[in-house]
Amino acid sequence: MQTIILVGGRGSRLDPYTRILPKPLFPIGDKPIAAILVHQLQSAGVDEIIMCLGYLADLIKLYFQDGSQFGVPIRYSVETDPLGTAGPLRIVNDLEDDFLVVNGDELTTLDFRALYEHHLAMQADMTVAVHKKAVYSSFGVLEIKDGQVTAYEEKPTLNYWASMGIYVINKRVLSLIPDNKRFDMPDLVQLLLSQHARVASFESQDLWFDIGTMADLEKAKEEFKQLKLP
Repeated sequence: MQTIILVGGRGSRLDPYTRILPKPLFPIGDKPIAAILVHQLQSAGVDEIIMCLGYLADLIKLYFQDGSQFGVPIRYSVETDPLGTAGPLRIVNDLEDDFLVVNGDELTTLDFRALYEHHLAMQADMTVAVHKKAVYSSFGVLEIKDGQVTAYEEKPTLNYWASMGIYVINKRVLSLIPDNKRFDMPDLVQLLLSQHARVASFESQDLWFDIGTMADLEKAKEEFKQLKLP
């Protein structure tokens, strides 16, 4: 099971902290976020990791080196200009037919092996790990048609499935990604849907944090210190 970790972003929402340290190297306990992820992937049976680098690439290379200290080979693909979250996949060499893609700032207890096996069983072009979320409205919500109120709901709750930023992709879809141009995962999903490709979901209720702010980071620290991390 081959895995790409996307660690090329600037982490602008965590500025100014990310001016000196890339977000994947922010510590959770005594380990960086990305080191926890690498240990989890190794435990799930991943046999090679490719890190797609951009911003502060040398610091990440210095920390992970060839991966021997983590028990899994690590190699690198470096973008010279920002290519988004899907664009870097186009320049990675020697990819297997199906491979896992994970954002480098993910903290989750998701079963990566189960996700990968589900993708293969579904014979999907792409599989998206999804997490149930809820939005609570503090207002009454009305439906209006032609100036008339047709429905009213007091303080409703909207439930939806959020992308976890974790995917399994078949390499046949890489030809859809433009060369040397910023292209994000939502662009790729929408393009696949427009072409009636097989895009599967993998539903998860596992612990999951997308580290976007310092508040997210502090909350993740509290949650993950209760777990026995690898």
